[in-house]
Amino acid sequence: MSGDIMRIGLVCPYAWDSPGGVRSHVADLAFELRARGHYVDILAPVDDPNSITDGEVTNGGKPVSIRYNGSVARLNFGLRATRQVRKWIQENDFDLVHVHEPMAPGLSLLTLWVADGPIVSTWHSSIPRSRVLASMNRIVQTAMEKVSGRIAVSEDARETLVKHLGGDAVLIPNGVRVKAFQTGARHPQFDASIPSILFFGRLEETRKGLSVLFDALPAIIASVPDVQVFIAGPGDIDEIVKGLSDSVLDHTVFLGRLNDEEKIQALHSADVYIAPNTGGESFGIVLIEAMAAGTAVLASDLPAFSRVLDGGTAGAMFKNEDSADLAEQAIALLGDADRREALLTSGLQRVMRFDWEHVVDDVLAVYESVTVSDDRVTEDLRGQIIGRLSTGIPGLR
Repeated sequence: MSGDIMRIGLVCPYAWDSPGGVRSHVADLAFELRARGHYVDILAPVDDPNSITDGEVTNGGKPVSIRYNGSVARLNFGLRATRQVRKWIQENDFDLVHVHEPMAPGLSLLTLWVADGPIVSTWHSSIPRSRVLASMNRIVQTAMEKVSGRIAVSEDARETLVKHLGGDAVLIPNGVRVKAFQTGARHPQFDASIPSILFFGRLEETRKGLSVLFDALPAIIASVPDVQVFIAGPGDIDEIVKGLSDSVLDHTVFLGRLNDEEKIQALHSADVYIAPNTGGESFGIVLIEAMAAGTAVLASDLPAFSRVLDGGTAGAMFKNEDSADLAEQAIALLGDADRREALLTSGLQRVMRFDWEHVVDDVLAVYESVTVSDDRVTEDLRGQIIGRLSTGIPGLR
């Protein structure tokens, strides 16, 4: 099927109108596939139908909050969701279906049960062993028998697949539409004359590490008295600010939920992007986005983050959950324009490895390997297709 136009169904199990790395990955993949001329339709839960534009996504139903992978995920599951998946597949006549996070108890897992024909799955998360996941293994294993091509966005995600289900996957990293992040105006709430730091994430999700950042702010403010701290993401701000000192509040601006354009503006405007995540991360797409936007990155030294930042060459790092070290590193970065510029240069070089314009070729190679008909493919040809991937994956070591 090489070179042919395909009808592709993408499934995102998480609420489309909530920010997240998987949602961004699916949206960008769809953009690049459509740019290559392929027909793409996305199925995802939608909390507020008024928040999406016509044709952006097929509404997979209203999500509910479910505890999953150390956080609260917005997913849709059940009989009505199953009917919606079946209707979506029947009406679109896809050449292949690509499900993301197949272990998440939602639309992706339902699609594996319902769909026939070529199926590709992408594993995004690093998930520790748990009783809940162990109880799901047989269900997921049965569904995964229908999957023809497996992708993992990182070594951590690949290890999750191996530990829970066995088998293996091709490593294809998260991508970023680099050109989209390299252009854009400044965010109107940022003052270019005032040093600034930026945080993105769901405010009430513990593993995003906002509390670690808040604990570091008194020391940062003491050393950089005019610093402004911008916090972006959904959550109950009234609950979040309880216990914060007046000094911290005076230096903090809550931006709320940002759309894609506002997100790029904020990244363009900040001096330092801080990722204080404490665990459960297999990649770190927002680090790539920040580097693409030309923003210096300071991140916790999670293994996944270290791989993305090339061991600290493309971004500064601090000891995980160590607020004192975070403060020390942030103060040093805010006071050293030359260091920030050096990180920007390294970051821009690093981020080109993750440009969707290149990453999409590897995804299409997987599609090709599972859609060529039996009378047109030999094991040698299939091996050649997968071989292109094994030698062409951007370095994540």
